[in-house]
Amino acid sequence: MRPIHMVDLKSQYEKIQAEVDAAVLDVIRSTQFINGSEVKKFQEDLENYLGVKHVIPCGNGTDALQVAMMALDLKPGDEIITTSFTFVATVEVIALLGLTPVLVDVLPDTFNIDPESVKKAITPKTKAIVPVHLFGQSVDMEPLLELAREHNLHIIEDNAQALGADYIFKDGTRKKAGTMGIIGCTSFFPSKNLGCYGDGGAIFTHDDELAKKLRIVVNHGMEVRYYHDSVGVNSRLDSIQATILRIKLARLDEYAAARRKAADYYDQAFKDHPRITVPARSSFSTHVFHQYTLIIKDLNQFELQKFLGERGIPAMIYYPVPMHMQKAYQDPRYKEGDFPVTEMLSKSVISLPMHTELDEEQLKHITESVLEYLNQ
Repeated sequence: MRPIHMVDLKSQYEKIQAEVDAAVLDVIRSTQFINGSEVKKFQEDLENYLGVKHVIPCGNGTDALQVAMMALDLKPGDEIITTSFTFVATVEVIALLGLTPVLVDVLPDTFNIDPESVKKAITPKTKAIVPVHLFGQSVDMEPLLELAREHNLHIIEDNAQALGADYIFKDGTRKKAGTMGIIGCTSFFPSKNLGCYGDGGAIFTHDDELAKKLRIVVNHGMEVRYYHDSVGVNSRLDSIQATILRIKLARLDEYAAARRKAADYYDQAFKDHPRITVPARSSFSTHVFHQYTLIIKDLNQFELQKFLGERGIPAMIYYPVPMHMQKAYQDPRYKEGDFPVTEMLSKSVISLPMHTELDEEQLKHITESVLEYLNQ
């Protein structure tokens, strides 16, 4: 059996090695390392794939979120509603800009933000909602879009984990995750479904004026070179990463299908176990399975993680400490027990290997090992 990885980037690379190597060498020979033609081509390819008017490439997914909030002219003290069950970057940029993070609970089936909790958290100081499309499927966006219209709020979609997923509106209309709010943000960290071989990110919008502001912010606040009309940052996607992403974007739907096939195997293996809840697949979103995350009753996550590790199986716990219980983000407004679903998940979830290169022999070993641990 081949070694099992949480994400097998080496095997994936080997399948596209000749194309990637040639493209990278072309960039090196061109010496257009920053803002070269490959960045522009990738931007256009991603705009076409997402069906969005503007893609603004940037340095990483965290920058994408920060730049989005800067371009919307949010001010210190403005309240931004988001989830406590997320990677730190979502809350980090809110705090970094002097904004006020307002945390809410998630739904127990999809792990995504609970629209009813969002509704209850809105105050006169609320300026934006940041839904996180967690683990590979879209948040239920229709109720959030309705709340945003009703209260004149911005929606900034954190789409670092669900690029390529489709949201299905009640009328049957489909839109890609990340393209429904005023701004969408994503990451191209190597382990993402669309990952580069370094760091990278992008921002999406349909709004022409906002796109112009976003491009100025990512480029030191410049529209004309050496003339700075606003405070900006230095956040760019380099040409080598862009050319790699172009190659992988052409295969993104194929990669999602491979992930769904692996998820189907896991689902079948675990479906009848009384302690295991497999990932929900909602009726309003396709699932691209950035992670395959189980909820297991009466679980010592770290003991199972250790058990699997001894059998050559990596497993991860996303996320063992919710944002409202993190030392850096402690807030007198929140205490343990305030977010029962989030806190339940943090104590009972475990993510199994999920990537495009999993084969049946590996999947059999993984599932049998999990069941062995639970049945001992």
